[in-house]
Amino acid sequence: MRPENLAADRVDRRLAENQSGKRKVVVVVRERDGRTLPSVFESEDAATSFIRSRVAKGTVVHADESPAWNSLHAKFSMKRINHQEGFSIDDACTNGAESFFSRMRRGELGHHHHIAGIYFARYAQEAAWREDHRRIGNGDQAEGVIGLAMGLGPSIDFCGYWQRTKAG
Repeated sequence: MRPENLAADRVDRRLAENQSGKRKVVVVVRERDGRTLPSVFESEDAATSFIRSRVAKGTVVHADESPAWNSLHAKFSMKRINHQEGFSIDDACTNGAESFFSRMRRGELGHHHHIAGIYFARYAQEAAWREDHRRIGNGDQAEGVIGLAMGLGPSIDFCGYWQRTKAG
């Protein structure tokens, strides 16, 4: 939505009364030199149970300054980073997750142009796959994707996509 020209006429979209209620967040769990696991939630607070169930006890978890992650201190050794102070301080950084989010943003601006809410998790999974396979050649990536696609049946999510209907 294009903002009004004059600042006095603009709507502050950060205020609750000016939001549509359709906003979702992507939370990513990323192993160092390993897999990227994204998931979509209504808010960051809703993601803490997902993180607790996917991350092994005793793992050192790196997170940003969001208060949503405060409850994780009870189960994990935490390293927190305030991005207003720096991107990496005392070995605490979220650069792996930030790399994923950068790829997601560039995908929306570049080749997707719009990410529909019902497919948001699929877009996040694609960005995670791209992030995990970024060092593999394009030919090998294509062979792998084609091999996987040929071994599967019709997609539950994308069967009827062009007709704007869901299968099942």
